[in-house]
Amino acid sequence: MKDDSYWMGIALREAEKAGDRGEVPIGAVVVRDGVAIAKGHNLREANKDPSAHAEMIAIRKAAKRLGDWRLTGTTLYVTLEPCIMCVGAIVLARIERVVFGCYDPKAGAAGSLYDLSNDKRLNHRFALDAGVREAECAAILSDFFAALRARKKRAIALTM
Repeated sequence: MKDDSYWMGIALREAEKAGDRGEVPIGAVVVRDGVAIAKGHNLREANKDPSAHAEMIAIRKAAKRLGDWRLTGTTLYVTLEPCIMCVGAIVLARIERVVFGCYDPKAGAAGSLYDLSNDKRLNHRFALDAGVREAECAAILSDFFAALRARKKRAIALTM
């Protein structure tokens, strides 16, 4: 049976694709009825687009594939807690459930800075599950940023 851990593994593979491209390694997958509808990973640098988050890409692909902007009955798996923009898209797409790996204390809108998943002022609410494969999701990010800092440090040392 394909469970949350399985689907988060797919999202982690998407995150690795992003990291391999020099993007912040975040991945996402949209699932309906046990089938992956769409996958995405960060492409902000490649697309020069501040909205090219993994979630946004996966949501756009899912809507295109299904031929409907309403993604009812779907679950979005993402390696990092979604930001305000992405939660806005989740609400507008009517996604039923969101599962994420690790919290984002600087930009998270599903528990860290805000919790918009169950805000009664919004026209849609979604179920939320956090911490699936949390250590792996956090490690891929911390390893990426450690390597980035090391490269910058080497570059500075070469100019001296």
